[in-house]
Amino acid sequence: MKNSFSILAWVSIVGAVACAFAIPCVTTLKPLFLALLLLNLALPFVARKCYGKPALTVCRLLVGALFVFSSFTKGVDPLGTKYKMLDYFAAYGITWLNDLALVLAVFMILAEFFVGICLMTNVFPRLAVLGATLLMLFFTITTLFDALYDLVPDCGCFGSAVKMSNWQTFYKNLVIDAVLIPLVLNNKRLENKFSWGGQFVAGCIFAIAFLGFEFYNYRHLPMVDFMDWKVGKQMNAQPEEAPRIYLKYRNKATGETKEYLSPDYPWNDSVWMSQWEFVEQRIEGESNYLGFSALDEDGNDVTDMILNTENLLMFTSHDLSKVTEKEWEKARSITEAAERQGYTVVWAVADTPELVERLREKYGFLYEVYYGDALEIKTIVRFNPGLIWLDNGLVKDKWSAIDFPQGKKLEMLFE
Repeated sequence: MKNSFSILAWVSIVGAVACAFAIPCVTTLKPLFLALLLLNLALPFVARKCYGKPALTVCRLLVGALFVFSSFTKGVDPLGTKYKMLDYFAAYGITWLNDLALVLAVFMILAEFFVGICLMTNVFPRLAVLGATLLMLFFTITTLFDALYDLVPDCGCFGSAVKMSNWQTFYKNLVIDAVLIPLVLNNKRLENKFSWGGQFVAGCIFAIAFLGFEFYNYRHLPMVDFMDWKVGKQMNAQPEEAPRIYLKYRNKATGETKEYLSPDYPWNDSVWMSQWEFVEQRIEGESNYLGFSALDEDGNDVTDMILNTENLLMFTSHDLSKVTEKEWEKARSITEAAERQGYTVVWAVADTPELVERLREKYGFLYEVYYGDALEIKTIVRFNPGLIWLDNGLVKDKWSAIDFPQGKKLEMLFE
């Protein structure tokens, strides 16, 4: 039983990997598949003394790689993780944490990365296993509630890179647990030959480097864009069937939910919008517009116009009240320069017409303003405000407000 090549230990590892490959085919609750996962979860306890050094190394690398990949897909888009946390806070009734959502998102992703990279490099292996155990305990319980009660439609475990149903996410966590358990049961056998000081320096380098990575992506948009509106994508390929977009909203006071066929919902009613919050959307029919729809001030759908206009610059904002004076001035200079060059400049916002009118009177250059859902706008450009350059539906470039082209960069844009 103590042989490094114990068959039972390797059966446990191979079984977990096989289950992982089967998950994409199992989108809902499947009792038989769940029973198989639970059996695979119990096997490491039976084979706890069968794991030799090679088997434990494979477990350590597998768990570490999954943690690093998961943290990368979220760290490349920390604002996306923040928005997902806000969904969880609303679902669990802890909205008093909303102001801390970004900070909590950044440090949760950092913790996930730190645990993963330490497991992969064998730095502080025992501490890393403890951290992984605590994180997986939290993730497994949370995703179980998601799967049972559909509290949040998409957990965002892999950011925008990999979309999974709630049951798939729970199954995925059970697979990770099955590979992590051997490390927990054999934690005393994990060791590192490097000094404590050397491991500490390595850990600090890992943490600082990844924090810098997250900070860069927060300020300058995702370094690797996994979202639909990425540079180089053609957004206006015509679908064979006109899609029908349904939006679900929840009453903040009563919890009542209602579903509306877009754009037939009271988006321009400021009182209603303050009482109801967006939950999710679903699309019927083939859609190459990726769920995006925009309305003018009269409620007419202008999506086709936006996606079929040559050289269109579209500012985006899911909350105009948070746009600073400096950002307004940048937007003004871009608008004036673009219109001199014959470019079309519009805004896509998620605010009420009343707020837009007040801002138009104050700043004077909000000419063409269109209205969309906040979630859709956040997927176009993460930063608030953002700017995207479309040319007949082709995404040519996009910027956060920090990187809005100014001076020579603005001149080069029109060359």
